[in-house]
Amino acid sequence: MQITNQIHFRNLQGDILGGLTAAVVALPMALAFGIASGAGASAGLWGAILVGFFAALFGGTPSLISEPTGPMTVIVTAVIAGLTANNPENGLAMAFTVVMMAGVFQIIFGVLRLGRYITMLPYNVISGFMTGIGVILIFIQIAPFIGQETPQGGVIGVIQNLPTLVANINPWETMLGVITLAILFFYPTQFKKVVPPQLVALIIGTAISLIFFSGVEIRTIATIGEITPGLPQLQIPTFSSENLRLMFVNAVVLGMVGSIDCLLTCLVSDSLTRTEHKSNKELIGQGVANLITGLCGGIAGSGATTATVVNIQAGGRTALSGISRALVLLVVVLWAAPLTSVIPLAVLAGIVLKVGINIIDWGFLKRVHKISWKAAGIVYSVVLLTVFVDLMVAVAVGVFIANILTIERLDQLQSQSVKAITDADDQIVLTAEEKQLLDLANGRVLLFHLSGPMIFGVAKAIAREHSAIANYDVLIVDLGEVPILGVTSSLAIENAIQEALDQGREVIVVGATGKVKRRLEKLGIVGLIPGQYWMGDRLTALQEGLALVREKQSYHYDEADKPFSVS
Repeated sequence: MQITNQIHFRNLQGDILGGLTAAVVALPMALAFGIASGAGASAGLWGAILVGFFAALFGGTPSLISEPTGPMTVIVTAVIAGLTANNPENGLAMAFTVVMMAGVFQIIFGVLRLGRYITMLPYNVISGFMTGIGVILIFIQIAPFIGQETPQGGVIGVIQNLPTLVANINPWETMLGVITLAILFFYPTQFKKVVPPQLVALIIGTAISLIFFSGVEIRTIATIGEITPGLPQLQIPTFSSENLRLMFVNAVVLGMVGSIDCLLTCLVSDSLTRTEHKSNKELIGQGVANLITGLCGGIAGSGATTATVVNIQAGGRTALSGISRALVLLVVVLWAAPLTSVIPLAVLAGIVLKVGINIIDWGFLKRVHKISWKAAGIVYSVVLLTVFVDLMVAVAVGVFIANILTIERLDQLQSQSVKAITDADDQIVLTAEEKQLLDLANGRVLLFHLSGPMIFGVAKAIAREHSAIANYDVLIVDLGEVPILGVTSSLAIENAIQEALDQGREVIVVGATGKVKRRLEKLGIVGLIPGQYWMGDRLTALQEGLALVREKQSYHYDEADKPFSVS
């Protein structure tokens, strides 16, 4: 396997232009997510540079742009808040260690080839999950949007302190936030390909702050503050015994969410470029990127949909676009970082707030109740659990409920494929000769026909259908149309066969081949039935069944004709 991503110079102009355009989009987002996370603007910038560079270099999606994203920022924010509350001195260092651990988990996911399974989530779960993240982003930006410090406790903390926040609102910073949102909402579509609206909002909001609000005496406008130019300071992995379990769980959550977020963006990239990404390789690349980012004090990132789309539309097609984007941002950090010191926090809050609004799956939320009340229930349950409980709990509960409902529907469908047939009037297609054989058996042969995958829920239908075996002489178990035989269904079939044998009935098995036959062999069912009664086609089995019925009837007649004698 090629270690690096797809890089060539046949599309050099398009890749450089795509990278440059993506860098322009990334700059305000990196600053905003860095501030929102609590790690600082420089952590957001280094996250954008390092995640973008190493994910592009080692990933498996040529045109993907990776950087801090809304879902990742939500988790990093919670991680930093939780660890710094427990350990103020080393909390931030432990948070960066969690980012490193998350990268290690992503590498493990890729090595174990779990890429294609990670995105196999029901859409209503994904929709609820992303909507919940959008709601969290909105809530945690309310305070800086109105010129206040974000209270502790996440969404619940903001809700509890909302009256105080509103009472102490700073009108000047709120005005800057509103102007930022207005620019983002009403920015002309035709200009988006030339200059991204986030950059325009950042420049205009900062200019208004410098020109009109610099002399305001009520309160100085809160800004980012000076970012020291230069390379990042290495972060030594830091652990504490009392926080080890929390760090481990947070790392798993961060790695999982980053993987889901990234691979969903990879699908968007595939649809735009008509290519196919390598999911496991991408996970390894993302893991390496987040591991290095954590070591250098950057916040975690993943594939970013907006930046990826911008890159592709500008001409980016290979990993060179992601690498060039990272190098452009590196130049900004090393030489132009002081220029960012005057950017108002309210402007960045407005940018992140708009990201939260965009993440909410408005289109699906408007339609889901028309599709199914069960689907709507899953969506809103996942939203509430994401916002008020935990991200991974939300996904786990949502997937569990969705799978239970799916299995229930499959069971209902598959149960209709379990039929006990005693005459030619039943619902499966029999040949004329097969129908004749069943008629000649005069109801003494029970054809137990199964079709389709036999998952565990079908076991009840199998038990229900074979319950009348006492009324027949021969049981024929037809597995010719069964591609998959689950363990539970196999045991149900074994019980049916054992019950028939215990009652002195003959049993014939038809069409058991390949994996189905091997499953029955491993369970020991093959040993219950003589080898000559394992047959390849239904017609032969019905002929043998009729012969057994007639033999048994002849035996009964002979017994009745014998004279009574006394010795």
